[in-house]
Amino acid sequence: MAASPLVSSLQSWYPQEKLHNWAGNLEYSTSKISYPKNIAELQDLIKKSPRLKVLGTKHCFNTIADSRDQFVSLRDMNKVVSLNETAKTITVEGGMKYGELCPWLNGKGFAIHNLASLPHISVAGAITTATHGSGVKNGNLSTAVTALEFVTADGSLVKLSESDGDKFNAAVVGLGAIGAISTVTLKIQPAFRMRQYVYEKLPWAQLKDHFDEIMSAGYSVSLFTDWQSENINEVWIKDHESVPDRKGNAEFFGAKASTKNVHPIIELSAENCTEQMGVPGPWYERMPHFKMGFTPSSGKELQAEFFVPKQHAVEAMLAIQKMGKQIGPHLFISEIRTIDADSFWMSPCNHQPSVAIHFTWKQEWEPVMKLLPVIEKELAPFNVRPHWGKLFTISASRLNELYPEMSDFKKLATGYDPKGKFRNAFLDKNIYAV
Repeated sequence: MAASPLVSSLQSWYPQEKLHNWAGNLEYSTSKISYPKNIAELQDLIKKSPRLKVLGTKHCFNTIADSRDQFVSLRDMNKVVSLNETAKTITVEGGMKYGELCPWLNGKGFAIHNLASLPHISVAGAITTATHGSGVKNGNLSTAVTALEFVTADGSLVKLSESDGDKFNAAVVGLGAIGAISTVTLKIQPAFRMRQYVYEKLPWAQLKDHFDEIMSAGYSVSLFTDWQSENINEVWIKDHESVPDRKGNAEFFGAKASTKNVHPIIELSAENCTEQMGVPGPWYERMPHFKMGFTPSSGKELQAEFFVPKQHAVEAMLAIQKMGKQIGPHLFISEIRTIDADSFWMSPCNHQPSVAIHFTWKQEWEPVMKLLPVIEKELAPFNVRPHWGKLFTISASRLNELYPEMSDFKKLATGYDPKGKFRNAFLDKNIYAV
């Protein structure tokens, strides 16, 4: 009986199974992981560890969160710390998932401005990689952050807020390089209800001529295409219940209203997708594409995503459309979304309203990794930036050109982590190599 706590602790450090990402196609380099339950335990663990990485909900498709040495997971640090109804902010622990936070927040009469297509991801993991939803006037998820606390390499607890200016703008999208994000404070707004409609087969010609009108037709708009025809496969429009109902609008710029709930990959069942057909529901049950209780997307897949300045969106999409026959055999679906500009140094939307072109690939590593540099070359004239948590091959020297504040970011990160405790092969290759 006296040995039981020790046995339990060892099991948390050495799980029986190998650790993989959500899709199961990336095996992490160690199974050594610990689950602190509070900030004091997190500080003690980090202070004593020579090297480690924070592992979130494992939704990245590259090695940005990988470690050869040790992981720490904030899975058990997933509580609401405080709700300030006067200031309209909420503070949560870093391990909180949006799918857990949003129903609770809605019950208190509040909402977050934007959500990603998946509610399964953690707040800290989403903001540190600049994960996003959609909306011409909506910034990515990190733009809701007003303050954050993180544990640095020596175990110190640092708090930064918007009033800290450059330090704050560097730390929010921190790529896991500055420390372990223990708490995050988010801006909130009054809760609202939404409707969601889907239109099928939008002609590319209409998109070329009316891109801005189409992408601003709702609070959040997503285009899904396989690049295989003269049509965009599906247009998903999410909007406030307060705006005029689209029921009865059989067409949208030549696209036909769907007559049933559909999946972004039309051949798949819509069972795991959020409700469509204009049925009103809470904001958090309409902004994501997938329900919290179901396996998202297709499951066995690879993902890549590229951001271009919004003014180049149509040119960039036409460049990819010309590759349709080359891309098609290896692709499940692409999604196109708009994201407003932000001020975070390492955000792909830094200083520029952007359009993100997302690729959900079949799990075919070799052909996909051959296609990525070809796609990146086609998008290079538009100063394309990759999603930090997905697959890309853009060089460190080019990334350094694309992010004018990268040198300052590295200096700040080194100040918090002088011995590189939170660095890994991904950061060394893509950030510190130049």
